[in-house]
Amino acid sequence: MELWFTERHTADVKFSIRVNRQLFSAESDFQRIDIFESAEFGRFLTLDGYMMLTEKDEFIYHEMITHVPMAVHPNVKDVLVIGAGDGGVVRELCRYPEIEHIDLVEIDQMVVEVCRKYLPQTACQLDDPRVNIHYEDGLRFIRAKADAYDLIIVDSTDPFGPGEGLFTKEFYGNCYKALKADGIMVNQHESPFYEEDALAMQRAHKRIIESFPISRVYQAHIPTYPSGHWLFGFSSKKYHPVKDLDAARWQARGIPTKYYTTNLHRGAFALPAYVEHLLEDVEDVE
Repeated sequence: MELWFTERHTADVKFSIRVNRQLFSAESDFQRIDIFESAEFGRFLTLDGYMMLTEKDEFIYHEMITHVPMAVHPNVKDVLVIGAGDGGVVRELCRYPEIEHIDLVEIDQMVVEVCRKYLPQTACQLDDPRVNIHYEDGLRFIRAKADAYDLIIVDSTDPFGPGEGLFTKEFYGNCYKALKADGIMVNQHESPFYEEDALAMQRAHKRIIESFPISRVYQAHIPTYPSGHWLFGFSSKKYHPVKDLDAARWQARGIPTKYYTTNLHRGAFALPAYVEHLLEDVEDVE
């Protein structure tokens, strides 16, 4: 008998991966957590039946959400990461020696524990001495912060369930307050392709542009996410994601990557016409 993991992308579209075995399954206080092993994508994590990452393509997401802001901001020392209990964002941040302090805020401790055990590829830097893990609600955590971070990375789940509060106007306003005068926020911005996902993307974009003077959207191709076409949001108090890119400085670091390059960085902000139209529709609304 064959075992398949299947995720519903729309009422008429499903995505399936053949599974060799299920390594873990449990209900935490917040969600169902599963780890599967597959021939094509290696081990993968799902939360409430939704794909979070696979060993084969996680590098795309984690490199693009991390290296884009790091190649723009000239002096990142203090970082806040919200969500990201799998450790992939922290792994990429720990490649930068100038970063002094990383606060990782994850609401579900079981996610971190499970990823430490079953996904060491992403969780490998969670014990770095610069990393401080806080098991609490990101929305509540950030309310008490002001002028504290150079960079905030919001690696949230989808805008329902435990991650719902991380897509509100209040949350983005608190992120703005928690950033220093030249701070950057980057968030996962959903997919623009299917109608339901596109509406969630538009709602998030509208709320972000109400809080930040500079807000741009960029893209990556992630095979196991709905439609494979995924967006990120870059929001800043000062820096433009393309005009302020310091390609020579980033390249001089010699950081090995499998997806991100500074040429790709520039190109990622050149969006397809249909995505531009979706964003313009929101930006034109007063």
